[in-house]
Amino acid sequence: MEAVRETLTQVLRILDDPSLKNPAKQAQRRHMLEEIAAGRFDYAEMSKRVLGSYWKPLTETQRKEFVEVYKGFLSDRYAGKIEDYSGRKQDVGYLTERIEGSYAEVRTELRSDKTTLPMDYRLLVKDGRWSAYDIIIDGVSLVSNYRSQFQKIIRESSFEELVNKLRERSVSSDTKKKS
Repeated sequence: MEAVRETLTQVLRILDDPSLKNPAKQAQRRHMLEEIAAGRFDYAEMSKRVLGSYWKPLTETQRKEFVEVYKGFLSDRYAGKIEDYSGRKQDVGYLTERIEGSYAEVRTELRSDKTTLPMDYRLLVKDGRWSAYDIIIDGVSLVSNYRSQFQKIIRESSFEELVNKLRERSVSSDTKKKS
């Protein structure tokens, strides 16, 4: 729970920082949020779980490429949602933690003046450090949700097509931001 608390405290500090609220600071704020996420999320483990049985036959190069593309995809998808909470009165309720061996689940609630959003973090300890490999937002697992979508694309087309689609989504998001 302490690892989740530390991470969320850093995120909320950035979102609440008056010097970072100016729209001109959006790129800097986004970069800071991405750095925090990179320090706490195990993107390789997330990638392995999201691809399921399709992970094993990949080469090391394909695995590394997928991890980077998936990380960029998640950043594009969720940084904006996190930034939407900026400016709202919010706090985090830390409900429970359950630890079983090298795995843990921490249940939290993100509370704002308008809503309460349950967010559960699944973590794995590696080298003495807890890292998240899945988030369950309002009952929906990030890994499970994308696993079904990604596996469908691979089955109907190919792994390369999935990578291209993820890359295009990131590129088209970048293009939209610039225009």
